[in-house]
Amino acid sequence: MRKPYILFFLFLTVFISCKPQTGNRPVEPVVEPPPEENEYQAQIDSSRKIIIRLMRENKTPGMAVAVSVNGKMIWSEGFGYTDRENQAPVDPSKTLFRIGSVSKTLTASALGILMDEGKVNEDLIVQTYVSYFPAKRYPITVKQVAGHIAGVRHYRENEMLSDKPYMTVREGLGIFENDSLLFSPGTDYSYSSYGWNLISAVVEGAGDQDFLLYMQSNVFDPLKMVNTMADEARKNIPNRTKFYVVEEGEVKDAPYVDNSYKWAGGGFISTVEDLIRFGNAHIEPGFLTEETLNRLQTSLKLDNGEETNYGMGWRMGRDDQDKYFVGHTGGSVGGITRFWIYPYEKVVIAILSNASPLDYNDADRKMAWLFMDEDSL
Repeated sequence: MRKPYILFFLFLTVFISCKPQTGNRPVEPVVEPPPEENEYQAQIDSSRKIIIRLMRENKTPGMAVAVSVNGKMIWSEGFGYTDRENQAPVDPSKTLFRIGSVSKTLTASALGILMDEGKVNEDLIVQTYVSYFPAKRYPITVKQVAGHIAGVRHYRENEMLSDKPYMTVREGLGIFENDSLLFSPGTDYSYSSYGWNLISAVVEGAGDQDFLLYMQSNVFDPLKMVNTMADEARKNIPNRTKFYVVEEGEVKDAPYVDNSYKWAGGGFISTVEDLIRFGNAHIEPGFLTEETLNRLQTSLKLDNGEETNYGMGWRMGRDDQDKYFVGHTGGSVGGITRFWIYPYEKVVIAILSNASPLDYNDADRKMAWLFMDEDSL
């Protein structure tokens, strides 16, 4: 009577041994698909050499670069270190650099939103929105201030090295608000980061909200710029790089500065990838209306008809290849930035560093040209 049971167990053993195994070993070998080829690999390789040479020549500890073409980010890479001592590598998606005056371009977007909503008329005097700003010998308009033709002064002496905290935009205006204008508005061009302090007060007045909160809710959040924020010196901000200066060929820690006196004109930190997102949102209408984007990105003219090659928060012009561009440069204590949009070629490039000074020697332009169609070169 035991024989049927013996046959049953023999059959079960054979069945199990022949059954395909479903553990970590697959039934058939898995063939990995070949890596997707980047059609811009040659351009990326050439640009990488440019960045490495630039860092070596300037003794820059860390840099990040990103490029987009036709709205698609096709290259993003970090070079060197955020912290030389601990050799923490730069991450282009996370490492936060000081963007300097590229902050003006971000603030210009907030101004543009208010223009689109009919809350700001750039041809009205600034006191329309900032009633507490002292009247000057000549009236100055929002557009004149935003385009550096109002006569508001720039930094004096060591003001760029300020380590004093300013709790509000209004406090920051106190640095220059009682100074006379440099010239009759509209008669000359004189670059002024302090003028953008006044623009941030216009944003607060017209937007009825604290400037930094307005930037967050109306510019950074909608554009998914999750790594762009104020460079608050007294906060421990994750992923913020250390900052360096190069003096007489020696790399040193940058002096402590507090940029709260100039959020709008030079106080933000960001990543190259966030700047690419911002650039693509301003390469053509969409985030802002066509009319407003054009007004921001069109050169202002002096009273004598001379163009300034600066709109409202945006530089523009033609490079050595006669290619039209808009964008901005940025100079900070511990960081030099390049941010350019080539609207006709649909190319956006952002380069950030954690040391100053840094002589790009047109490296930013040369890289941008590499990513343009051959027909455009």
